[in-house]
Amino acid sequence: MTTEARDEMPWRDLTDPRRAAEMDDLEAGLKDPVFENLDIPESFGPITITVDDHKIKRFAFTQDDYNPWALAESPFDGRRIGHACLLGNDLVQLFTLKYAGSKTVGFHTEEQMWFESPVFLGEKVTLSGSYVEAYERRGQGYVIMEAKAVGEDGRTIVRHRGVEILRTVPGAIAGRGSSKPERRVDGVVPEGARQIDRVTADTKPGDVLKPLDKVITAEQTAVFSRIGEYVRNTHSDFLVARAGQLRMPIVQGQQQAGVIGEYLTSAFGQRWFTDGWFQLKFINTLEVFDPIEVTALVTDCKAGSKGTEVELEVWIRRQSDRKLTTVGWARCIAATDGR
Repeated sequence: MTTEARDEMPWRDLTDPRRAAEMDDLEAGLKDPVFENLDIPESFGPITITVDDHKIKRFAFTQDDYNPWALAESPFDGRRIGHACLLGNDLVQLFTLKYAGSKTVGFHTEEQMWFESPVFLGEKVTLSGSYVEAYERRGQGYVIMEAKAVGEDGRTIVRHRGVEILRTVPGAIAGRGSSKPERRVDGVVPEGARQIDRVTADTKPGDVLKPLDKVITAEQTAVFSRIGEYVRNTHSDFLVARAGQLRMPIVQGQQQAGVIGEYLTSAFGQRWFTDGWFQLKFINTLEVFDPIEVTALVTDCKAGSKGTEVELEVWIRRQSDRKLTTVGWARCIAATDGR
């Protein structure tokens, strides 16, 4: 393929894997991703990517989420849209514009996302972010990134705030929990709780969303974690996982966030794309092929200018040993039009 032909093709990733035809080291010149190399503040981007048919279908595969709004037409003027969390990993991975992704053996500990607008098929989206804070705790070096995706017309699509340990031994730290837990999600459903499929204006505190069962495979995890860009990590490579004291590759925290995004899209409908928010903590590793169950408990409902704002606790549980892998909190405006 000539350089001219390649440049005419639209692309959808942070980096272009077709460079491998012309160079041996795709990460040449990038910094080693260790705490000592951080610059605070440090900016990443802006970079523009295209939300094309392939990008949407690839995400649908990795999440096993074939929402017709993404594949056919949506309530947003009938136009196809990307899944709510479609751009989440692009924002998380912005740091690999300056740091070598295949040398990263880290642990994503916390994720927040604010959903402000859907992204449409064919739209060119601009991504930018910054490392805003770094600190050490319990012998680990943490860094905080804030980032956002902006549409062609300048509207904000989604905002992200993530906390990451840049380099660690994932198998040794998983399950330790936070040293300063602000709130706790214990993953217990009250006895006699009413089970609901959707969050509506008549939803009450104590209601529980019908659980979602899912299995994330090794193939789905590898594709989500950029094997198509030749990035090697604890999610896409067995040997890298073993070096991190893991039995098998593990599912990226951001991929679990996407599962929760699917779950809450089903619960809130189109309002999730314009008024949704979650804050998640990743507290245990999740191996590929390990079945999971996603559940959410309504904790508060209050009237506001946009409608009834509903707050929930949400969690993901490994079905193999019933341990929680992800816990968090979410809120959105209850659906009023059946969608």
